[in-house]
Amino acid sequence: MRNQAYLLGALLGGTILGVSLSSAQAQSPAPQDTPPSTSHKTVPDSLTASSLFHDPAPDTPQAAGVNAANLPDIDELPIDQLPQAVPQESADPKPDDWPAYGRDDRATRYSPLTQITPENVGKLQRAFIYHTGSLPPKGKINRLAAETTPIKVGDSLYLCSATNDMMRVDAATGQEKWRFHSHESYDAIPFTSACKAVTYYTSSTVPEGQPCHNRIIEGTLDNRLIAVDAEDGKLCETFGHGGQVNLMQGMGWSVPRFVGVTSPSPIVNGVIVVNHEVLDGQRRWAPSGVVRGYDAESGKFLWAWDVNNPDNHHQPDKDHYYSRGTPNSWAAMTGDNALGLVYVPTGNSAADYYSALRSEAENRVSSSVVAIDVRTGAPRWVFQTVHKDVWDYDIGSQPTLFDYHADDGSVIPALIMPTKRGQTFILDRRTGKPLPDFPVVEKPAPNPGFVKDDPRAPTQPWSTGVPRLGFPNLTEADMWGASPLDQLACRIKFRRAHYVGEFTPPTIKQPWIEDPGYNGGNDWGSISYNPQTGILFANWSHMPMYDQLVSRKEADKLKLFPIDVPEYTPRHGITAGNASQAETPYGALVGPFWNTFTRMMCNAPPYGMITAIDLKAHKVLWQHPFGSARANGPWGIATHLPVTIGTPNNGGSLMTASGLAFIGAATDNQLHAIDLKTGKTLWTDVLPGGGQANAMTYAVNGRQYVAIMAGGHHLMGTPVSDALVVYALPEEKK
Repeated sequence: MRNQAYLLGALLGGTILGVSLSSAQAQSPAPQDTPPSTSHKTVPDSLTASSLFHDPAPDTPQAAGVNAANLPDIDELPIDQLPQAVPQESADPKPDDWPAYGRDDRATRYSPLTQITPENVGKLQRAFIYHTGSLPPKGKINRLAAETTPIKVGDSLYLCSATNDMMRVDAATGQEKWRFHSHESYDAIPFTSACKAVTYYTSSTVPEGQPCHNRIIEGTLDNRLIAVDAEDGKLCETFGHGGQVNLMQGMGWSVPRFVGVTSPSPIVNGVIVVNHEVLDGQRRWAPSGVVRGYDAESGKFLWAWDVNNPDNHHQPDKDHYYSRGTPNSWAAMTGDNALGLVYVPTGNSAADYYSALRSEAENRVSSSVVAIDVRTGAPRWVFQTVHKDVWDYDIGSQPTLFDYHADDGSVIPALIMPTKRGQTFILDRRTGKPLPDFPVVEKPAPNPGFVKDDPRAPTQPWSTGVPRLGFPNLTEADMWGASPLDQLACRIKFRRAHYVGEFTPPTIKQPWIEDPGYNGGNDWGSISYNPQTGILFANWSHMPMYDQLVSRKEADKLKLFPIDVPEYTPRHGITAGNASQAETPYGALVGPFWNTFTRMMCNAPPYGMITAIDLKAHKVLWQHPFGSARANGPWGIATHLPVTIGTPNNGGSLMTASGLAFIGAATDNQLHAIDLKTGKTLWTDVLPGGGQANAMTYAVNGRQYVAIMAGGHHLMGTPVSDALVVYALPEEKK
């Protein structure tokens, strides 16, 4: 399959880079009384200190604008005063609804609707387009990447814009019923302006028919937790301070854009669980990756999980802060009301590519799925997908829950955890242990590496019961280009780099190739899963990276400054780019493994795939390249060729009971309908912007609709718009 790429010459480049959307991540249980300690590793100040900028002390007061709405601190609520929650819409969704980001509490992205079928999907037409109004400000660097999935309850869609405005829209006509203006400043937007979804909540204390009985809740890029009435969009006055909570409380030194909430906060047994992303690559002692619980009724604080303070689940007082630089969690979490757990995907500690300053506690929970007790904030179990991660393999996917029917007749509550590595882990969600039918094997990894006092882990975990979403190791024969000279340049680049397969350790004297790259494998779009058939549908990318560590002195020469110093300059372009890694001995040069002249990847296509896996049979049903070359080409110039070459993709899929999958995600800017039996593309439509979001489906008055946010994505190089595009079959004439 991959050899056909040489016949396609000048198809790919520029907009197919798909370069990283990640964040250095994980979580935590509470406040720290002293500045961060480096006692577990001695690194001379001469190696970590910059001569060009000053590292602010962690207890420096927060910069102006960090508490965007100037909100007072929130009080703590004893857990025994938490009201008893009532059943939520997402626990057992009505067939016509899509009441949560992943449709249901299990995040299956599976709908029982059957009106749109493989036989009639070719007749789909646009029913309406709704415009969110969020577009890049004139004269400003574009950071927009909406990533929004609407939710649908009753007759309405509820969604958020890329800049955290919230809207209620008539699900049949697209007419706006209300809009809540978040008044979010452009200066608060991290490298990606994204709001993946809002959360729908039914109160247990406010009677039906009263304001804020049903609520829409979102976390914002400027770190507020906001609750509005689902009926009219007005702030819920009894929640927090007039409807808002300051999520920067207890975080210590930070500046706007350093920390932001991009994923919907699940509500588990009445507890809103909030995580956040921390901007990648800035400094070792970045703001904390703490995960916190809040009362869904009052907005009051309940608990914190702060990795380096595992026994303290309270808020810090005004003179202290949560432990800094800990792994943060930016992916969508999944709750389990029956077990009282929330499953938290984590990443690595701040400073992605250097691990010597990490604590033992951080190393235990980085790049893992962690089950947190929603009444205490304490981890109940941890399953790690990468040991001592220095490749930015943070988990971007949302865990999916299902019941596994074993051969002996037993039913095991299970969890599917996709990863950027393309490894998919199947765990008992009560214990975090791999299911017997899906063993995990520790395989030798390149060790110890090349960085003084920072050896790599001797082994890494491999899931042997689920087919890998990936290709064999790269070889020089895989190098290609639009011409023989391009191919030669890539061969030279390959030979100059250090590469020994997956987990090639970071290098200082030469570049190293990271494959899979940090965009996956499977990233934040996650997977969809049919609980009736046991079929898993996944889209994934193959985008190697070309990285190198540089000394602090060299990083200064290259002006690799962290975001919180005056010398920092916002980066233009569509890649996440190089990393300062301030307060460590090394900065990092990070970029795609491509021909820098044509901006075409050096490895042969495909760069994007779709795969259907029968989990019960442990086999691939089919696998195909995904995404056409129509909007891709050298120097970012579209070829307009309708050849399915396989492009990078971000965003996810949905499955329906009629045997269809719908997915945007690819850089061809199309919505695709896929036959789940064969993988054949049955229908496409060109979107007004990039479809880097998860599609969803619903029904109103017997008519089924499919919706996708075509907001585009600046890191993927796809066109930006503010259009939510909704499709349906033609209405029958009466």
